[in-house]
Amino acid sequence: MRMIKWLLLLLLLAAVGGVGWVLGRTGLGSAAIDPASLPDRERAFAEQLTGAALVGSFTSLGRENPSPRPDRYDISSVEKVDDDLWRFNVRMRHATVDITVPVVVPLTFVNGLPLISMTDYDIPGLGRFSAHVVFDGDWYAGTWKAGTAGGGHMFGRIEKED
Repeated sequence: MRMIKWLLLLLLLAAVGGVGWVLGRTGLGSAAIDPASLPDRERAFAEQLTGAALVGSFTSLGRENPSPRPDRYDISSVEKVDDDLWRFNVRMRHATVDITVPVVVPLTFVNGLPLISMTDYDIPGLGRFSAHVVFDGDWYAGTWKAGTAGGGHMFGRIEKED
């Protein structure tokens, strides 16, 4: 009986440690950094995308019909959660997908432009993705890859919701 208690305790500790690792890795359990403490360009970026939508198109390279298809990301908020990690609370709508999820991504500023650059990131409910997206004024453009299933380009405008 005592052995079973130890085994259950070890399983519980492993489960708690696993959940903690996932939350730490994804930033999902992290509190947002106070926007007032952010540098001007970071605060302006968060303000620009909060309550905005990325409205554009995406392509799927290697498909029979590679023509651009409509793409939409409704962003309720954007928050910096760590040095180079940002949480986008977003509703994604494209192809057969319509899901609302917090997505934590690495984002840095290169020559003053925000750049998401992620490789093999797990997005809850969607799978593993790589994406490299630059924001320039009211425009965004980049590349995406879904595991080994394929990839393509994505591009469009940032539209502020009224």
